Amino acid sequence: MFTGIIEAVGTLTAMTQQGEDVSITVNTGKLAMDDVKLGDSIATNGVCLTVVAMTSHSYSADLSLETLNKSAFAHYQVGDKVNLEKAMLPTTRFGGHIVSGHVDGVGEILEQNRVGRAIELWVSLPSTLNKYVAEKGSITVDGISLTVNALRKGAFKLTIVPHTSQETTIEAFKPGHKVNLEIDVLARYLERLLRGDSHEVAPQSRLTMEFLQQNGFA
Repeated sequence: MFTGIIEAVGTLTAMTQQGEDVSITVNTGKLAMDDVKLGDSIATNGVCLTVVAMTSHSYSADLSLETLNKSAFAHYQVGDKVNLEKAMLPTTRFGGHIVSGHVDGVGEILEQNRVGRAIELWVSLPSTLNKYVAEKGSITVDGISLTVNALRKGAFKLTIVPHTSQETTIEAFKPGHKVNLEIDVLARYLERLLRGDSHEVAPQSRLTMEFLQQNGFA
């Protein structure tokens, strides 16, 4: 579990094909690795990855075919910058929102504008995610917990303050750039609660023509 508050910006230093999977190595930059162990999780551009090898300044992780198909990692190259966050602790300050590290879809930067010192971004939103995104609600973009400031058909707007752009990869976002999106986990579970189990077999009705006739309805 994560909070969407980025701790460091890392660099992809290797991407190695392993059959249908890919093994990556990330230089962790200023991210402290002294408390990281093999098997720990690190959100890498919003994707929860398991550390399978590490040094004092890097870690390696495996990307399954599912991850490659569902995230923007298919577009990444060695040298690309990635947002990093270690899994939260019970004592972690909760500065963002609940982030699982499970990508729901891939968006694309449509527009980038400077508004004073801030950066305004319009990001495309897959149609399957439209109903989960609300104005002033939370969304995770490449692992960053952000607030949706406006909506239009198939897109949402973000206003990025200088500190966020300086401490993440947002400074490099340009139109056409692909980003990992994760909806607010509360919206996902609320839908499940309201919908119930759509796979349940509907109970068979006891209302038959014979019953109607016996009770004077037919």
